[in-house]
Amino acid sequence: MATPVPLAPLARDASQTDRAVLGIRDLVLRGEFKAGERLPELALAELLGVSRTPIRAALQKLAEEGLLEPATSTGYLVRSFSDNDIFDAIEVRGTIEGLAARLAAERGVSKLVLDEMRDTLAQIDSTLTKASPGGAHLSRYSALNGRFHALLLDASGSAMVARALARVTSLPFAAADAFVAGQGEIPGSLEILRVAQLQHHEIVDAIEARSSARAEPLVREHARNARKNLELALRNGDAMKRFPGAPLIRRRGGA
Repeated sequence: MATPVPLAPLARDASQTDRAVLGIRDLVLRGEFKAGERLPELALAELLGVSRTPIRAALQKLAEEGLLEPATSTGYLVRSFSDNDIFDAIEVRGTIEGLAARLAAERGVSKLVLDEMRDTLAQIDSTLTKASPGGAHLSRYSALNGRFHALLLDASGSAMVARALARVTSLPFAAADAFVAGQGEIPGSLEILRVAQLQHHEIVDAIEARSSARAEPLVREHARNARKNLELALRNGDAMKRFPGAPLIRRRGGA
């Protein structure tokens, strides 16, 4: 059984269910429970320091997100993912983020938002300029990249798009920075990040120019970089170990 871990930090008013969702998700992504393994409600309640009621609600929510699946009788099992499952999730994310970019370009974005996006990109530029092979720059890049993608979503002004994207990116492999952590182990990873950053600049340029016809395909192509990164990682065992949720991936030719 997994050793006790502190619950992920949340606001003081966060519900017990929210805390349980984050705690269980963290355990699953770290490989504390293997793909196909049943999640024990009582053990999880003791491990996370909550009652069984929020544990049940959390398991149901994680099943709705796609991280778990219902067992044949009762309870929930950890789900495994094929390469194609991950590729499809990335493609869906790109489609939704592409829509966000199109809406931002069509509806227009304030100078304040554009300045925030430009400032974030300037910080990424600085991070990549100072970066060297080995991966020390990856944590800062990941944080700034996440901020940029959040700003892109906000620029759409669409709560519907935000909800759709939140559902997709709740899966461990679909978020914009899902494969950044292990890139320090991949030859040429720094160049991959630099290409992605050039795309960031092009996306903002298209939004500022109110060119929805350019902004949307740019974002969709940008998302496909994650697929390229995954394909590289699948050929590099050391890199793959660093990706959250890696134990859940069902490799080709294997279980």
